[in-house]
Amino acid sequence: MPDSTDFQTLSFEEALKRLEGIVAAMEAGELGLEEGIGKFEEGMALAKHCAERLNAVEKKVEILVRKADRTLDWKPVQFPDGEGDAP
Repeated sequence: MPDSTDFQTLSFEEALKRLEGIVAAMEAGELGLEEGIGKFEEGMALAKHCAERLNAVEKKVEILVRKADRTLDWKPVQFPDGEGDAP
């Protein structure tokens, strides 16, 4: 299983697609016990990565709409992997 730092380079969409694949394999009962545990751990790390990306986007939206003078202002949120643009 890749460590969680490997997931930091994945986009939200890539991570979600991998997570969906893991869920499908687990639901189909295709995995043995050891492989299932490994995939579960990977899935949890991917879910955490996706949640972090969504939280960063939510903060970015809050920054945009919370301006007191009702004008929009763009302030990029810094992601854990150092990116400052879209998730």
